[in-house]
Amino acid sequence: MKNLRFLTVLSMFLFIGTIAIGQNGMAETKMVGGAEMYPSKNIVENAVNSKDHTTLVAAVKAAELVDILKSDGPFTVFAPKNSAFEALPAGTVESLLKMENKKKLQAVLTYHVLAGDYKAADIVAAIKKGNGKASFKTVNGGEVWAMLDGDKVKLKGASGNVATVTVADVNQSNGVIHVIDTVLLPAM
Repeated sequence: MKNLRFLTVLSMFLFIGTIAIGQNGMAETKMVGGAEMYPSKNIVENAVNSKDHTTLVAAVKAAELVDILKSDGPFTVFAPKNSAFEALPAGTVESLLKMENKKKLQAVLTYHVLAGDYKAADIVAAIKKGNGKASFKTVNGGEVWAMLDGDKVKLKGASGNVATVTVADVNQSNGVIHVIDTVLLPAM
């Protein structure tokens, strides 16, 4: 009888613990580009599985930034989809992927990365605190500006282009990814 009561109580704690993990997002995955993104994997391990980010992954490899994005971080990555790269002027991606343009490619890619783990709620809070606009320093040293358009977070780059966050809070073991629909360009 004592063992049965103990097992019942233990089962209840395990069940409640499972619910709590699901509610705080620790075990939650999100679908991006047709693939599950696992919070237990790092930014690179998840990104390589997204069909929407093959251009970004190729660019990260060409820029030799894989090891950095696999490191502990934490990082916040604004990850442009393939369609964002396709919307750039003809020849831009091909030019950036050339070995002689590696520094330019690194500058563009690191302009999409913040040092630290900024969830959507953190970005929205900064926007509200800044009376509708917040500035974030990127890893390349430039700034991006965040603002709200209704309930959507928009990011403006130094070149004036604006991206919309289409999927927020894709948690990683070394930070977070926010999927965006436009490539942000630093001042060059």
